[in-house]
Amino acid sequence: MKGLLIAGTASGVGKTTVALAIMAGLRQRGLAVQPFKCGPDFLDTGHHTRICERTARNLDTWMLSVEANRSVLRNAARGADLLVAEGMMGLFDGKNGSTEIGSSAEIAKLLQLPVVLVVDAGKSARSVAAVVLGFETFDADLQLAGVILNRVASERHYEMLREAIESSCKTKVLGWLPLEPAIAIPERHLGLHGAAELAAIGQAAAIHAFALAAKNLDLDRLLGLECGLEMTGAKPARMATSASVHAVRVGVPSDHAFSFYYEDNLDLLREQGAEIVQFSPLTDASLPPGLDALYLGGGYPELHAKQLSSNRQMLEEVSKFAASGRPVYAECGGMLYLSESLSMNESSYVMAGVLPLSMQMTDRLVQFGYVTVEFTEDCLLGRKGTVVRGHSFHHSRIASQGNVATNYHVQYSLSGEKELEGFRQGNVLASYIHLHFRANPAVAENFVAAIRQARPLQAVTA
Repeated sequence: MKGLLIAGTASGVGKTTVALAIMAGLRQRGLAVQPFKCGPDFLDTGHHTRICERTARNLDTWMLSVEANRSVLRNAARGADLLVAEGMMGLFDGKNGSTEIGSSAEIAKLLQLPVVLVVDAGKSARSVAAVVLGFETFDADLQLAGVILNRVASERHYEMLREAIESSCKTKVLGWLPLEPAIAIPERHLGLHGAAELAAIGQAAAIHAFALAAKNLDLDRLLGLECGLEMTGAKPARMATSASVHAVRVGVPSDHAFSFYYEDNLDLLREQGAEIVQFSPLTDASLPPGLDALYLGGGYPELHAKQLSSNRQMLEEVSKFAASGRPVYAECGGMLYLSESLSMNESSYVMAGVLPLSMQMTDRLVQFGYVTVEFTEDCLLGRKGTVVRGHSFHHSRIASQGNVATNYHVQYSLSGEKELEGFRQGNVLASYIHLHFRANPAVAENFVAAIRQARPLQAVTA
């Protein structure tokens, strides 16, 4: 299958802009493009999905096994003409400074994807060749298939850069993009703005991105790149049906405040017989009928705290739902929503009050990075001793904590710190950690089993 991985020399060089331009250009040719994102990212995947009209998937060699990554790639690529993966950070950046673990380079080699390197050339001249030569020779086992220069000042500037690279390096230059505000995606404290927030702007940006890609990128050469991974192992996901198992309805918030979900997490729940029912805590007056559980993902509840707090009927319904004994699982922003209050900028907003936690926004990232979680007690997601991996990425902290049990022993990969986390009250489990269920698929199986087990309790407490 045709395929490539778009990597960068560092974070902030414009990988997403270049990736979206390539995706837009290839889509305009009528091709079915399957997008992927390397690493634990929820925002870039939303933009990929919007451009490609196929759900983007995450690849991650730290959270997921070799076979899990290959399975994600093969199954998602079914029916596509080619696949385009966007890397994370710099090409060789990963879990630590001494190995390639968790890096885009490791993923490229594992999945046999040729790498197209994005270089920010905005303030460069001949020195850009030294950068490319360093990346070209750093890992002899990596297939560097081309270079795309970003934020180039003019066509004359590009020609000088191309001459410098091609006179000193083996890697071919496959084109350039100018510094173009019309296709830039604005950023905030957790990264790029979400795709849903930029729907109207995004459509215009996609059209402009296609025009730039068609004019300045060698799309024909990009189309000649091949993914070397054998794709015949692809198997369609086996979704449980009501004929084979009793379906359960899981409410999943999906709006501007809550949008951070791995699609593979939802797929694994579906495979166990869960029906995913979307709703909006921002605008809906009540929960969807007949729900058996809630899965509250992350997002930007802090940006919509006033509106969330003002929707008192929804807050009360969520509180009553939790009190009924039906399972509620929450990650990061979802945990903020279940807390008693959320404070920021000298203002405090009442939340659902399901957990005795008061949350406060911070001006810096707190406990950023990959995380290993071990369950210290039986809980919604599995038995004591179960280990699963995920990541932490948030700008908030627990300002005060009442009497609440913890079910997680957490170890942070970057800091090495350990703590007890995973707050449990009744049949509610909430944490800052975003878990990837494919790191241990039994988690999804256990969650759905816990939902079914809680059904008799619902009948008693209803």
